[in-house]
Amino acid sequence: MTDRVSASDPLPFQVDVAVVGAGAAGIAAARRLMRPGLSVLVLEARDRIGGRAWTVRVEGEGLDMGCGWLHSADDNVLADRVEAEGLTLDRTPPPWRTQAFDHEMTPAEQAEFGQAFAAFDQRVSEAAALFRDGRGEDRPASDFFDPDCRWNPRMDAISGALNGARFAEVSSLDYDAYGDTGVNWRVREGYGRLIARLGEAVSGAVVRDCAVRRIDRSGPLLRLKTRRGELTARAVILTVPNSLIAAEAVRIDPPVPAWLEATAGVPLGLASKVHMTVRGAGDFQPDTQLWTRTDTAETGAYHLRPFGRPMIEAYFGADLAWGLEAQGPAALVDFAVSELVAALGSDMRRRLEAAAVSNWGADPWSRGAYSHALPGHAGDRARLRVAVEDRIFLAGEATAPVYYGTAHGAWTEGERAAEAALAGLGLDPRRADGDSEA
Repeated sequence: MTDRVSASDPLPFQVDVAVVGAGAAGIAAARRLMRPGLSVLVLEARDRIGGRAWTVRVEGEGLDMGCGWLHSADDNVLADRVEAEGLTLDRTPPPWRTQAFDHEMTPAEQAEFGQAFAAFDQRVSEAAALFRDGRGEDRPASDFFDPDCRWNPRMDAISGALNGARFAEVSSLDYDAYGDTGVNWRVREGYGRLIARLGEAVSGAVVRDCAVRRIDRSGPLLRLKTRRGELTARAVILTVPNSLIAAEAVRIDPPVPAWLEATAGVPLGLASKVHMTVRGAGDFQPDTQLWTRTDTAETGAYHLRPFGRPMIEAYFGADLAWGLEAQGPAALVDFAVSELVAALGSDMRRRLEAAAVSNWGADPWSRGAYSHALPGHAGDRARLRVAVEDRIFLAGEATAPVYYGTAHGAWTEGERAAEAALAGLGLDPRRADGDSEA
């Protein structure tokens, strides 16, 4: 790695590999690149590492503003690292298949909804299989709704949480490709804190407040123009969100049309969170979930007393999240409080107090939460994995073929890109001088 670069130090004139972005993918790439004689620099636009994995401390509790669940935990490369980093692995099952207080849904209706969603998933899977056999097309997932099903709005609301977008904007083939083992765990102190801990191993190579604006690939070395000056590199690993590449906030010259087209085909959807404290929390059973409405997708999910805390975590997705974020954090809080008041009574208004609000759509360094492929664009994830001139590599949750939209998907893609960069430099990627396979 390079020598530690402080906030006041000039950037080195040249490095072997520049990693753009210090989120999960960037940290994973940097760790895998660690070996004697190889100079690596991580350029991060924010004043912190972690990207969309971010834990804030409120009244002594770690609240995840981005990713919060170790999805497919039994096949998640980060799950085994939690306790190794001195953090607490919580295996309490998620409450997603339950409805607190049986609100607006009797147990029989909850079972009916589960069956309707399973039937929808099955229709999508059958259509995806036909496509792979060359006998179908990649249609919007919403095409496989039963038009007479009363639960379609609820399923679309859940799509906002799963995909950050309504099913009409989601490729059925891509949706079917997602890998889900059904095992989901959490980090008690925060998933973002885990990523930050893992980033400590390469912190000396991370330059914060150093947005990369342009990558010039016209010469024998890649020239990077950053907020803090210019440097050259033999290879670059880009781990910024697709939204920044599609908008050319990070511009590559000459442009790469295939990447611009593919990032537009795999845009970022949006999921927004509001963490609230609640007085009289004993009224709620720990780790339960409430959906307040069944007749519309314009509604939020409410995780009651996560980890048993006297808190409620509100979760909004898709168009609802975009609209509320455009109005500012207060609009997100007001909407959450209004829904809970309507569902649980007027006294909830005085019992709730906002603790933290996410803002991923308005954040200039994310411009969304996580990716979904548009109908007809499921193949664009693979296009994003194709290196440019064997020296510019793209990695992140959006390039993950199975675990897209997740921190561990981003992590494994960062490692994949690092190994490709090493091979491009004529080095053996299997030689584990840096991060181990564990």
